[in-house]
Amino acid sequence: MDQLYRPCSLGSVIDAAGRPSCSGTHSVGLTLVPNPTPDELELQRRALAVLTELAPAAIELGAMFRAAGHELSLVGGPVRDAFLGRASNDLDFATSATPDQTLALLSAWGDAHWDIGKAFGTIGAKRFGGRAGRAEGDVVVEVTTYRSDAYDHVTRKPVVAFGDSLEGDLSRRDFTVNAMAVRVPDLVFVDPHGGLGDLAGRILRTPIEPERSFDDDPLRMMRAARFAAQLGFTVEDATFQAAQGMADRIEIVSAERVRDELDKLLLSGNPRAGLEVLVASGLADHVLPELPALRLEIDEHHRHKDVYEHTLTVLEQAIDLETGPEGAVPAPDLVLRLAALLHDVGKPATRRFEAGGGVSFHHHEVVGAKQTAKRLKALRYDKETIKAVSRLVELHLRFHGYGDGAWTDSAVRRYVTDAGPLLERLHRLTRADCTTRNRRKARRLSEAYDDLERRIERLRGEEELARIRPDLDGQQIMEILGIGPGPVVGQAYRFLMELRMDRGSIGEDASREELLAWWAARS
Repeated sequence: MDQLYRPCSLGSVIDAAGRPSCSGTHSVGLTLVPNPTPDELELQRRALAVLTELAPAAIELGAMFRAAGHELSLVGGPVRDAFLGRASNDLDFATSATPDQTLALLSAWGDAHWDIGKAFGTIGAKRFGGRAGRAEGDVVVEVTTYRSDAYDHVTRKPVVAFGDSLEGDLSRRDFTVNAMAVRVPDLVFVDPHGGLGDLAGRILRTPIEPERSFDDDPLRMMRAARFAAQLGFTVEDATFQAAQGMADRIEIVSAERVRDELDKLLLSGNPRAGLEVLVASGLADHVLPELPALRLEIDEHHRHKDVYEHTLTVLEQAIDLETGPEGAVPAPDLVLRLAALLHDVGKPATRRFEAGGGVSFHHHEVVGAKQTAKRLKALRYDKETIKAVSRLVELHLRFHGYGDGAWTDSAVRRYVTDAGPLLERLHRLTRADCTTRNRRKARRLSEAYDDLERRIERLRGEEELARIRPDLDGQQIMEILGIGPGPVVGQAYRFLMELRMDRGSIGEDASREELLAWWAARS
């Protein structure tokens, strides 16, 4: 509640005890009462610095709402992130004002506004930075009328019901760390559910009973996994147990919403932590069953890896190989991360125990590519993503065998051509797929791939591999053979393409002779 915090100056300086001294014109409730822990004091220091930057726009907007007789509070992620020392120019507010009243106020405050979320009580606005003496950058705000949602427990769709208090609005949030607020313009911190303590302890806990929270909105279970990945937090025991017991409820959530949460998880700084929550809670059994299926029983002779752990390691190593913004695969790259996560999903279906105790997974890359496409389609990914990820899964073993015998230039050309625009991602996926603890073997594989990349660069410089084409085009083929458009032209083109791969560019005259010989053999 508000009385947990005493007002103090926004522009104040933290004293030696970690408390801000009270001087200035705008008050902010950041002094913890009673007996703040060292971790809470550190969070307080960070929040003071961030809120100082957010304050001008927030205070002005708060003053406008107050003058009109309404409450306004900064809520959710921006408040949580302020305590984590992260500033954002995208601000979420909750208000006692109706959507129409909010729209009128934001129209006067911002340079642009929108009401696409009006049915749910949300109005948005943007103020451009650098205008009329404004020091801050662009500021985007979304203001939502206090909510007190009820849910259709069959479809999970909320029945919109507006509430009458900030505390009631905060109680409907997913986790306590997202159920904190700062009232504006006074900047008084409100924390009715102990979110700051949970933030200091890096714990995810629901504001109300987790069973009730997850029953209202099962997607919150997916968010727990996502926040574990994004923030490095641990899911509190009772909350985790509720997710375990209610995992099947996630099936009433639309595939698109599940996909969006999975994307945010995978694009976070530590996807492994979130994926482990998905698997351990049983949620993955319903949204990504191919992942827990990788937990194959290791044979008694330990002749193959734990595929599940191997997969998580490959994902981490692939992430490490992503590049900066100007590089070939700028981080975070969703296609590469999905391919790393799914590259071995064909193994359970293809596992065979061989004579002598060996284990094989023949053609698991082909089976896995089909499974990958099926799963991504079920999750409503777009066609381009499905095509790219499944192709990488199909190609991820192509390199193996390169070190055992010299590839011809033809084989290198085929490798590059088959990968097409995915080549740089394939480089990284192939390198990441080496998780052996045998240093000698790992070094040998790395050196072999170094050699392959050097050969690709040499041939690329000589032949412009990315644009490999036969020496004769379709029009020339028809003129030489005296035929019109039709399937035979395509067959002839493919013959010349194979010739180009095997022998490189041999010129138009030699290609003409080869084409005529092929045509004569057909006749």
